[in-house]
Amino acid sequence: MQKSKVFKLAKGFRGRSNNCIRIAKERVEKALQYAYRDRRQKKRDMRSLWIQRINAGSKQHGVSYSTFMHGLKEENIQVNRKVLSELAMQEPYSFKALVEQVKFMRGGSV
Repeated sequence: MQKSKVFKLAKGFRGRSNNCIRIAKERVEKALQYAYRDRRQKKRDMRSLWIQRINAGSKQHGVSYSTFMHGLKEENIQVNRKVLSELAMQEPYSFKALVEQVKFMRGGSV
């Protein structure tokens, strides 16, 4: 990696990490490794957040997350977790309608 590119990427680092080429190169390489790892980690974190939101919304209506998702799959209601979490937060009545649909099709014994 060229010296100018390293220093450009190291801008804002603390101590000698932004002006000493050997240290800056090490810190930039490590920062790029973290960036690569965390771009994948962010996807996992978001999915986990969506699941927590759906779980909270479905529990308010007396249905567990796993039962709710299984019911949606059985009814061939194809709404992804991102949209379901947004419905649970922003549109509680629409989300309740989905939960009621699952409850009705499962015989109301949920």
